[in-house]
Amino acid sequence: MTAWPSYGSAAWLQLPPEDPRTYAATLEAAEQYRRQDADPDLPPAEFCAEVYGDARALAARLLAATRRVRTAQEIRDARARPRPAHVLKATPGWPPIAVPGQPGRFLVHGQEKSA
Repeated sequence: MTAWPSYGSAAWLQLPPEDPRTYAATLEAAEQYRRQDADPDLPPAEFCAEVYGDARALAARLLAATRRVRTAQEIRDARARPRPAHVLKATPGWPPIAVPGQPGRFLVHGQEKSA
């Protein structure tokens, strides 16, 4: 084993926990963090971007996707709004449609006006 994905990258997140590359990437990130503490000349922003860049981008994409999901209240509000009644329309080649509320009455293609 000579190569592994960077710690926190999308490829690293997809590795199974028992994969030795997961451990190697974690050790590499810990060593980089230790070196950053030992080297005050390295700006923290550059260090964080190098070590956590992919993870932060992935988290930002997941957060954006989560914000696009409708809340339960929004779904309830949408269901409470009245909608126009569905207009039955028979399709050629399909069987007749039973007309709701009128037992025994069917809508056949070409007879849409009678419903």
